[in-house]
Amino acid sequence: MAGWRLEPAYAQLQAFASLEAVFALEGEHLTRDPLSEVIRVEFEGVRYYVKRYWGAGKGLRRFLGRPRVKAEWQNLQCFARWGIPTAPIVAYGLQRRLGMFRRGALITRELPNTLDLAVLARDADPRLADPRWVDAISRQLAEATRTLHGHGFAHNDLKWRNLLVDDQQTLFLIDCPTGDFWWGAFLRRRMLKDLACLDKVAKYRLSRSQRLRFFLRYRCHKRLTTDDKQWIRQVLKYFEGRE
Repeated sequence: MAGWRLEPAYAQLQAFASLEAVFALEGEHLTRDPLSEVIRVEFEGVRYYVKRYWGAGKGLRRFLGRPRVKAEWQNLQCFARWGIPTAPIVAYGLQRRLGMFRRGALITRELPNTLDLAVLARDADPRLADPRWVDAISRQLAEATRTLHGHGFAHNDLKWRNLLVDDQQTLFLIDCPTGDFWWGAFLRRRMLKDLACLDKVAKYRLSRSQRLRFFLRYRCHKRLTTDDKQWIRQVLKYFEGRE
């Protein structure tokens, strides 16, 4: 049994009309792993990213819980509902056989004129040396991260490569197949991981004052509290011995 949804605004794109059609698509191969692959296709001057899954997930996720592709499209839908800019979803769905996941896909429209922050860091992009540009992106990132965590949700892969910025200084969050809702100590641990992932590159590319300003905005504080200082210590220690 297969469930497939093509958003009405893209109904004219017959190449995306069914899961069978999507798995027959040929395009520019971008990434591939044991569970999925990403190709890029273009129609009428617009590029689309097609993520095709043939595995539900790793470990027990192969048999229990949401398949990875379903988690990804549902998480992007959450971002949109919460007012966090993300890639527009074009189509999505999955197929099961005897109740077990067989394959699935997610298609998103390209965000024009964007680069991910990891590329900017790798290339020593001059924007990262512009305090006003960094401040504008930092404000958006602090608000987006606070919004996620405020809903009891952790991204779980909040790395610079999953943060896009365009030429209008707008920040987008993308690629979130392992994000989920948590509670209590489990949520706190995942929140710390999100912050530590962000700081993993920031500590090499941004000043200490810029990193501190981001954290204070995330916490909605003007000055550090005792609890804030404990959070910072835990963030800084999160990846100790694992880098």
